[in-house]
Amino acid sequence: MSVAILPQQKNDLLPERLAPMTFEEFMEWADEDTHAEWVNGRVIFLSASNRHQLLVVFLLRLISDWVEKSGVKGAVWTAPFLMRPRIGLPGREPDVIFLREENFGRLRENYIEGPGDLVIEVVSPESVRRDHMEKFAEYEAGGVGEYWIVDPTTQTAEFYVRDTGSNYFRRAALESLTEEHGGIYTCEMLGGLQIYVDWLWAKPLPPLFPIVSAWESLVTKATG
Repeated sequence: MSVAILPQQKNDLLPERLAPMTFEEFMEWADEDTHAEWVNGRVIFLSASNRHQLLVVFLLRLISDWVEKSGVKGAVWTAPFLMRPRIGLPGREPDVIFLREENFGRLRENYIEGPGDLVIEVVSPESVRRDHMEKFAEYEAGGVGEYWIVDPTTQTAEFYVRDTGSNYFRRAALESLTEEHGGIYTCEMLGGLQIYVDWLWAKPLPPLFPIVSAWESLVTKATG
């Protein structure tokens, strides 16, 4: 299991400063500090808000800790790390990417050539259309296994998985048995990881230590 926690920059309002280029030229030009996406030959520079970053880091740590404790085989990344689901589609910087170990052949030096198994986008006010429409269509067409759209402004979380026809359908979070945590989403892609959706809207975000400790107890009981 590997994880990268890096600062991310996202803002569609920033100007495009470069002439059109091919994807290969973009990858040669961009370095590890570049926060940009390649969309139909255009370079889109990006930035992010404090709340966006806190939520991205929370999800990244939550998933990476689960992968480590549960024994799920795979790795987790965040920006700046590009993913191009397939040739002909844009190269995007998802907020969080999970890739199963069996699909590590898609890894290149500084990007993923092919779809992630799970991709998460945390919505900013200026990225609503991009995350809900543009990226939804690209990730669906490109074969991304599961797509989460998390919007802290509207406090909505949408979880999309593939049907038998390879189209996305939305899976609902189940109602919790307690009123304290609201709905619970179970991610089969991550071997049964359960997320209380209300965690995502808490201010401050919940500490991870008690969550991870509870996971360790469950793993100990299961293997004991």
